[in-house]
Formats: sequence, structure tokens, C-alpha cells
Amino acid sequence: MKEYKADKKLMGSDFQFILNAETDDEGKQLLNECIEEVKRIETLITEFSDDSETALVNKNAGICPVQVSDEMYKLIERSVQISRLTNGSFDITAGILKKLYNFKNIKFEMPSREKINESLDLTGHAKIKLLGNNKVFLEKRGMRIGYGAIGKGYAANQTMKLMKNKGVMGGVINASGDLCAWGTKWDGSSWKAGVANPDSSDDILLWLELNGLSIATSGNYEQYFDLNGVRYSHNIDPRTGRPVTDIKSVSVVSPHAELSDALATGITVMGIKNGLKMINQLPGTHCVIVDEMNRVHYSENIERVRYFKKLVR
Repeated sequence: MKEYKADKKLMGSDFQFILNAETDDEGKQLLNECIEEVKRIETLITEFSDDSETALVNKNAGICPVQVSDEMYKLIERSVQISRLTNGSFDITAGILKKLYNFKNIKFEMPSREKINESLDLTGHAKIKLLGNNKVFLEKRGMRIGYGAIGKGYAANQTMKLMKNKGVMGGVINASGDLCAWGTKWDGSSWKAGVANPDSSDDILLWLELNGLSIATSGNYEQYFDLNGVRYSHNIDPRTGRPVTDIKSVSVVSPHAELSDALATGITVMGIKNGLKMINQLPGTHCVIVDEMNRVHYSENIERVRYFKKLVR
């Protein structure tokens, strides 16, 4: 048994695939199948192709329901469920709010309250209507759905499922930090993931052993802007239309990369107190939060589980 790796730019992000296989031919074939699976998912969920199911739903917002595949319907359904779980802090209709802000503009100006309210009128998971026969309807013209906060996690999950169904005993699917792992390395050791210091990616705050688990991180250290001494995250609160402050990064560990991906965004918006309260009620789900003062906050049970290891310096 040997370890095989492939790196590929997919869904606008850097993907890495690591698999255990017995022969070079098998390893190469499996890696190619991983890449093709992510391409398939991207074709399904992208907003930027006129032919995708997402684009068709968006085009018909406020006009008529659109029948989608069972796969797409269930993804939207789960997204709405996570919105309810997070009290609207995660929302696949929130992309329109991000267009109000330019996080790479040095001379940044906060948009007017009027513009924010106009966009909020086209935002909200309650305006997504899931009808019978896999039909989806967005209530208002101009509404859009997008999977920027859950799509890479979903792709990682689906690719892992494909590999497990093909009998691959161990591997990692890393969708630009949204990572899931199963089995062990070829030598029997555990897969490990590090939670980085938001101020220095080379500094690892702690290590986690991922045994059939996933991890995803959301933070303000890559896309943000400073205004009047306050750092604003690229994460937007779908309920207020305002960028998030006070949290530098959130890392969520759960059994599913899709869930970890979405909850990392949701907790960033919810804040430390409410985010920890929610996570502490979810079985098998844990988080690490770094606030603006670089204080680290852990969910209640994270140190009791066997895959948690703090870095000893």
C-alpha cells in the first residue's frame, strides 16, 4: 500500500487529494476520479454558468418554480436546515450582500443603509420555497442562491463517499482548508490537521487527529478591511447586512465537511457566546474560536475526545 497525491485548481480553490492504493495505476485512476467528481459537482452548483441548476433557479426567482435534481434539492434543503439551526447566521441567499463590499479596496466606504436594506429585501432562507417534486422557488425577483460557504465542504464529502464506495481504505480530501479524512495513512498512523494562528499561518495553535472526521475554518485573515480602527471580516451577517467583527477565526470539527464548512461561517456571524452554546448541543461537533484579542475559546467537550492534541512547546 502506498500514498498517492494530486493537487488541482477546482471551484476557484486549491484542492488536494491523498489516497492509499496498492499500485501506481490504481492510484492514478482513483485520483483522476476524485478530480472528475469535483468537476461534476462544480458544474451542478456553480452560479457562473447559464446551464447550471443553480443558475436556472436564480434566473427564475420571483417568476416560477424550477425542478432540480434530487441531489440539488437535498443540498438546498440541508442548507435551509442549517440556516434554521444557526438562527439565520448561515444563509445561501446572502451572496447579494457581499457585493455591497469590496474587501480589497484600500479606500473603503461603508455602503448606505438604504443599499443594505435593498439587498436585505432579497435575502433570507425563509424566502426559499421547497415544493413537491423537487421544485425550488425563490420568492422575489433578484434573489440568488450560492454555495460559497458550503460548496467546497459538500464537494469534499461527496468525493470521500465516492472513494469509500470504491473500497479506498484511507485518504484525505482537502478543499482549500475544508478537509475530511477517513481511515489511516498507509503506515497505520492517523491523519492530522493543524489549526493555524490567524496572524501567522506557519504557527499552529493545536493539532487534531482526524479519524473519520472533517474540519473547516472561517476567518478574517485573508479577506477583510480596516475602518476607523476596526477590522471587518468578509463574512456578512445575513440578518443585518453588516460585516462581522470581534472574531479572527472559527474552526469546526464534525463528521461531515459540508456541516463543518457551513457552521464555521454561521458561528463567525453568531459570535462567541451564541456559537459555543449551539455547538455544545450538537453531538460529535466541536469548535475552536480565536477572538480579536487572540484569545482562544474551545467548545465544552473538545479536550475529552481522543483526537484532540494541543501543541506542546
